[in-house]
Formats: sequence, structure tokens, C-alpha cells
Amino acid sequence: MPSLPDRALDTSAEQPWPVRVLSMKIEEYVAKMSPLWVEGQIVQLTRRPGSPTCYVTLRDPEVDMSLSATVHTNTLAAMGPNIAEGTRVVVHAKPTFWTKRGTLHLDVRTMRHVGVGELLARLEHLKQLLRSEGLFDASRKKPLPFLPRRVGLICGRSSAAEKDVVENALRRWPATRFEIRTVAVQGVGTMEQVSAALAELDAEPEVDVIVIARGGGSFEDLLPFSNEALLRAVAGARTPVVSAIGHDVDTPLLDYVADVRASTPTDAAALIVPSLAEQTALLAALRGRSGHLLRSRVAGERRQLRALTSRPIMAQPRTMVTTRRTAIEDLHERARRATTRRLDRERTAITHQRTHLRALSPLQTLQRGYAVVRLAGGTVVTAEEQVAKGDALTVTVADGRFRATRTD
Repeated sequence: MPSLPDRALDTSAEQPWPVRVLSMKIEEYVAKMSPLWVEGQIVQLTRRPGSPTCYVTLRDPEVDMSLSATVHTNTLAAMGPNIAEGTRVVVHAKPTFWTKRGTLHLDVRTMRHVGVGELLARLEHLKQLLRSEGLFDASRKKPLPFLPRRVGLICGRSSAAEKDVVENALRRWPATRFEIRTVAVQGVGTMEQVSAALAELDAEPEVDVIVIARGGGSFEDLLPFSNEALLRAVAGARTPVVSAIGHDVDTPLLDYVADVRASTPTDAAALIVPSLAEQTALLAALRGRSGHLLRSRVAGERRQLRALTSRPIMAQPRTMVTTRRTAIEDLHERARRATTRRLDRERTAITHQRTHLRALSPLQTLQRGYAVVRLAGGTVVTAEEQVAKGDALTVTVADGRFRATRTD
């Protein structure tokens, strides 16, 4: 039988490693690892009666990854009675690889609770990081609609928070419609389920506002609502998000990233829909004010109308026509007189010009007995020597002309 390659790089289709060889290689590599400290959240805890070993599944609180672990019952008992699924712990463990099943697990030697002080320090660091990125800025907050078509609600199944939001919203505005997504709001899977529900509701075109609601709880219970991945999902949502987590004293980081913070789920109902009673009263008040203003306007117009109609000119409206008629007749008479005077002046001027022309006219001389004698060619005779015996002449007198001939 040919020898097997020593390194994974030297394997080939003709010289592969059997599964057992790969498993033993992984076991050898893992065995070289030193014991280390690991933090996680207990998502499964199995105690077997009579067995000194307990089986635990540790899950990363930020992402969906987990590892199996074994821990001695005495180590687990030293944690106190509060150890349970959902507890965040830090363990000192030696990684081991089980070749038969090809699984990696942790052999836990020491287990401790993650201290509240340490968690608070981490949250404060995350808070400062998100603030520096502008996720808390008021400028990026989206305003809530006055009356949403549908309200998206993310809450626990049959929870008091769901009841508070729905009942109070319906009491304020009976026509409120909801799209409800029930999820885990504590422990394992909270962040993933809330994020998935948020994405689903954010994609609904008729959902105009989303409420993430949960009742009060311990500091550890509310930790999922300070998860960085969830906070970034809320910041990136298209739809306005209302945070209604816990009571007024509870402040998960979701309160800072959400567009609006409600102190309680009941307060969230008051924020997402208006009060029908208040709006009805406001409408009645506006109608009363508009009616009063309209009546005042009409009364004012009537007063002005009465003032106008009480004037003499309005009492005798024909006076306006009579006054204008008199003025027109006066202007007409003035124009007639001016025209007559102008015609008289022009007529006198024409008569004068006619008299002047008559005085200068040759015809006037002819009427005194004079005559104008012309030769046959039309030349006026001004001297006797111009006319020879027998010449034909034309003689013009005051009332006509006649022909003559010189005979001497």
C-alpha cells in the first residue's frame, strides 16, 4: 500500500487522505491550542441525572454561530441558581476535537457570569461609536405620519406590550389597522427575529410606521435591543420606527437610534395615531371659529352696504344720470356755439377775401367799359402799330367777347 502524503497540500485525487487521517490531523492541530477565555450566551443547557457532566451550547450574542461545550456539574453549580438558558457567560476552556463525529467542542474548566459593569462599558463604547457616525442625530430622524394607513407592530406573542399598543391605539382611533409580527423579545434569537420582522414590515408599502414594543425586564433581558446589527437595521429602515422598550427608566440603545422613543408601549399608542375625541373637538372648535369669522364678515359687509345705500346719491340714483346729462348738454351747447363762432369768422374772412379779389380782378376793370384786344395768336394789343389793316382781332368785354377787323 503506497504511503499517504504528510501535508494537505500534497494530497491529490490519486492520493487522497482517508476521513480518519483528516480527523486525526485536525485533532492534532486542535490539541496544540492553549486553553482560552471565550464569551457567549447559553442557548441550551442539558443536565443528565447521575452524570458529572453537563452539556451546554454557547452562542455568539451578535451572530448566529455556536459551539458545543461540556462542563462539570460542580462548576455549573458554583454559578448559583440563576444559571439558565439565555445567561451570558465567559468560560475558560480547552478546545477539543472528537474524531468519531468530526465535531469541535469546548472542555470548560471555569465559568463566570459576564459582569454588568463590563456589559455597561461595552454598551457605552458602542453608544459613542454610533453617535460619532451620526446615527443619533436629530437631522436623520424621520417624522411620524399624522394618520398611518397601517401600523407595523413587532412584539412578543400574546404579550402585555402588544395588548397595550393595540388596545390604546384602537381606543384613540378605532379605524387603526395593524400588521403584527410576533417574535422572541428575550433571550436566544431575539435580535435575528426582530431584525427579520423589521425588514418584512419595512418592505410593506402600506405600513407607514413600525413600533418595536416590549415590556419591562432586567438589564440582561433588554440587551438584545442594544445589539449593533439590530441598531443599524433600524437606522437603515425606510419606515419611521418607534422604540417602546421597557419602562421610562429603561434606555436600550434602540431608543437613541429609533426615530421616536416612547416611554412605554402605552405611550407608543398615543404617538402613532391621533385621538378621535381630540380631533373631533378640534374640528368643532375650528368650525365654531370659522362660523364666527364668517358671520362677522357678513355683518361687516352689510354695514358697509348700508353705509353706501344711505348716501344721497344712492337714495336718488337718477341724480347721477341727471347730473351727467346736464353736463353733457352744457358741453354740447358750448361746442355748438364755438362751432358757430368759428364758422362766422371763416365766413367773414372768405367774404373779405372775395371782395379783395374782386377789387384786383381785371373783370372789375372791364365792367367799367374797358376791353381787352388780342391778335389772332392771342397776343394782347397794347399799341396801335401792333395791328395792321385787315388783321382779325378778338375783343373781350365785361360780359363776353366778339371778333373785329381793322378796316383803316
